[in-house]
Amino acid sequence: MKKLILVTSPPACGKTFVSKELSKALSHVVYLDKDTLICLSKQIFKVAGEEYNRSSDFFEENIRDYEYEAIVALALEALDYDDITLINAPFTREVRDKVYIDSLKEKLKEKDAKLVVIWVETSIEVCRQRMIERNSDRDTWKLTHWEEYIASCNFNIPTELDDPEVLDDLLIFHNSSKEEFDQSLKNCVRILEEK
Repeated sequence: MKKLILVTSPPACGKTFVSKELSKALSHVVYLDKDTLICLSKQIFKVAGEEYNRSSDFFEENIRDYEYEAIVALALEALDYDDITLINAPFTREVRDKVYIDSLKEKLKEKDAKLVVIWVETSIEVCRQRMIERNSDRDTWKLTHWEEYIASCNFNIPTELDDPEVLDDLLIFHNSSKEEFDQSLKNCVRILEEK
């Protein structure tokens, strides 16, 4: 059966590295990264005369949901041509929104595909270090207002997505150390490749 895999977590948990390594390890995967759309978002800020701030009200009202809409549309289209589409994106609200998830599952049914959510679990301190090390302008506000930013993040595993009868609806990818990463990669690939 075809699969749409969402690799999700708060920012700087290692989603991109996890997503790319998973995509390399699996067969027949279309890899999509929501960050690829940032060039378009930056242009929207510029044209609107707004400061580039992905934590702003302007971003929330005019850009955020449209980025998700675009990347999911691309992923659904890709499933017409290959077996697995993997999206690397936080989906922080969406994975906790039953209506959103149910709607996405319905769209996937039409393509004879199922939803798999991979939650990347990483300690908050490791996330902060990774954010500092990647030195990206998208993190400037977050690092400057760290306590406020962290208070707005939900690091809890979205267990409501887990159906005990389904092996691969919610997979946890532990990613605070290399050992955790290696073991989680092996486990996830094994489960995802089971027919």
